[in-house]
Amino acid sequence: MDAADRITLTGVRAVGFHGVYPDEKRDGQEFVVDAVLNLSLRRAAETDDVVDTVHYGELAERLVAVVEGEPVDLIETLAQRLADEVLTDRRVETVTITVHKPKAPITVPFGDVSVTITRGRP
Repeated sequence: MDAADRITLTGVRAVGFHGVYPDEKRDGQEFVVDAVLNLSLRRAAETDDVVDTVHYGELAERLVAVVEGEPVDLIETLAQRLADEVLTDRRVETVTITVHKPKAPITVPFGDVSVTITRGRP
């Protein structure tokens, strides 16, 4: 693998119904996802063909589908589901997912709360 190769997709927004509190599951809120995929991009660079890389438009749609999907309590669980989805593409060696919850029910002023995980193949 070309260790330094990566695709970075940031700021993917979707409404999900995740959270510990009943109103979060009832009303939903916006989540923001960042994904960094580590994979060799050598073949794509050589062929100049989108089929030889991860299509980031399709990737964004897959991430949104997970966020809009089955509700979970924790953004840690959501991040794991997103990582699992990315890793269904066998070309991806590792992925780092950050899930931001900018409207989290925190009682003091804050800018953002997020969880970041990195997952790879066993």
